[in-house]
Amino acid sequence: MAKDLGRSLQEVELHDTAREILAENSSNRDALAVIRRVDSANARPGPAAPKLGAAMRKPVTLEFRDASVRSVFELLSRNSGLNFIFDRDVPADLKTTVFVRDTTVEDVIRFVLVTSQLESKVLNENTILIYPNTPAKAQNYKDLVVRNFYLENADVKRTADMIKALVKTRDMFVDEKLNLIVMRDTPEAVRMAERLVANQDLAEPEVMLEVEVLEVAANLQNQIGIQWPSQLGVGVVGAAGTPGTITLPEWLNRNAGLVRLTVSDPLFLLSLRKQDGSTNILANPRIRVKNREKARVHIGDKVPVITTTTTATGFVAESVNYLDVGLKLEVEPNVYLENDVGIRIGLEVSSITGTERSPSGTQTYRVGTRNANTVLRLRDGETQVLAGLISDEDRRTATKVPGLGDAPVVGRLFSSNNDIKSKTEIMLLITPRVVRNISRPGGLEEYFSGTDASVGAAPLNLSPAPVTAPAPMGGPSGPSGPSGQAGQAGQSANGSGPGTGARFSLQAPPQVQAGQEFTVQLNMDSEAPLRNGTLGLSYDSKQLIFVRAEPGELLPPPSPGTSFNVTAPENAGRISLSFVSNADIKGKGTAARVVFRASDTAGGTIPQSVRINTDSLSVIGANARVQTVQLPAPVAVNIIR
Repeated sequence: MAKDLGRSLQEVELHDTAREILAENSSNRDALAVIRRVDSANARPGPAAPKLGAAMRKPVTLEFRDASVRSVFELLSRNSGLNFIFDRDVPADLKTTVFVRDTTVEDVIRFVLVTSQLESKVLNENTILIYPNTPAKAQNYKDLVVRNFYLENADVKRTADMIKALVKTRDMFVDEKLNLIVMRDTPEAVRMAERLVANQDLAEPEVMLEVEVLEVAANLQNQIGIQWPSQLGVGVVGAAGTPGTITLPEWLNRNAGLVRLTVSDPLFLLSLRKQDGSTNILANPRIRVKNREKARVHIGDKVPVITTTTTATGFVAESVNYLDVGLKLEVEPNVYLENDVGIRIGLEVSSITGTERSPSGTQTYRVGTRNANTVLRLRDGETQVLAGLISDEDRRTATKVPGLGDAPVVGRLFSSNNDIKSKTEIMLLITPRVVRNISRPGGLEEYFSGTDASVGAAPLNLSPAPVTAPAPMGGPSGPSGPSGQAGQAGQSANGSGPGTGARFSLQAPPQVQAGQEFTVQLNMDSEAPLRNGTLGLSYDSKQLIFVRAEPGELLPPPSPGTSFNVTAPENAGRISLSFVSNADIKGKGTAARVVFRASDTAGGTIPQSVRINTDSLSVIGANARVQTVQLPAPVAVNIIR
């Protein structure tokens, strides 16, 4: 109770602090999350369901063969103080067979109900309603609650389909606008749905992709030589000035003035040119993209392409389409739980290499392109280089004077050479940086889901009773007749009757959450005075962590001659308690308390049962004699993760 009170005070302080922050900044996400969490924890669907009292933990021994179910519950009612109310449809002749020893009343009731196709409902701390386990009766007696799920990240339709498939919920409403699921079902089914939603409603991973695209181009051009005219024209021109026309007298009196020589201008051209260049074109985009979503980058131009359409009537229509030219990059990441990133990459680098005109006069473009597509997997922060998209061009052109240009040595004076060599390479460097990955909810990867007929119900298992020496409830002539015998635990240890010895027992909670502290009590009932004693407990050190031990109410307060000692070697899985008193210790109550913490790292079946055993126990009375006592029965604690 003190622990719950401390938690409530802490939640109030958190809630007040968040309210103060929101008063200054109404959009603070952390403060809003704190208020939602506290309000959700304090929300109550209605009156708390009643729980049975300590009578359910009472150990009993029953022996019934083909006995009436009502007779079994009648005997349990007489010896445990519980009240049982039967629905009118419970068959009066329903039979059951029970042979149990040292088993709690709770476990006996539960398994008799399960094996007899019956169900129960707790009405108050000592009253149970018994009814047939049929759908019609479940509709009449089972309490239903309504739960609203406001999803932050998950898709509301997919989550609703998952709940319908696993929890078998039929009463459900889905609001896509608010990303809300409203379900109406039993509290056990709602708890099951809460765990499913907690595992599903997770923020999607995101990754930042650092991309560098380099285009490295090297150009070399040599143009050396003498370019002679490619044509020499010879003609005659008369006095009229018309080329190719002369009169007869002019021909008879011909001279050199009639001859015309035509050559290109200039007569010859000396070329001395060498061009050497290199070009680096760098694109360095940074793209943040969600998991399994495509991201596209285009760096370049949109070139217009005109299309002309002529109809039969002579109408001419033109339309303009745009062609993407440049760098186009498409990436699709897949973030794994280990912070590895799988990336699907599509790279295209294109450029206009020339233009052409169609017979109708429409201009078209000649486009050169290079493509690369791959899928790779990188670690967070690892850089991968994709290279080798190479374009290599070597072009040599020579213009020569026929005959003279082929002469050795001198031929260089009658020729002109133009050598062009170009090489281009595309390189891609990509580095993923995981911004957000999936955070697994602790302890929710595996949990019990009940049975197919009862979703979310507690597992069908037995917990050990706190005492191992039951005494008979009745003889062969008891309520079960010749074929039945029942007994209730209450015999003194080692046969000691009241007042002749001390009886000890261990008490622990039936189940705890992983990481939670809990207390194991050493209870004592002795009318004979005791002065000192020792107790040894053993446990699984991988499942339980020893925190502390303290004396109980029966031990006297610290004073000269009085001590309480604890020996607990680390990771030994065993502790030893001892007490010494100068005054008499007797009565009924708690002698010592041992506090453990359930480990939150151990694996195994969930929940996992952990036993705490008594290895040794010895006590010395006021007469300085060692008393013979029976070891307390071990206790088991279910750790729920």
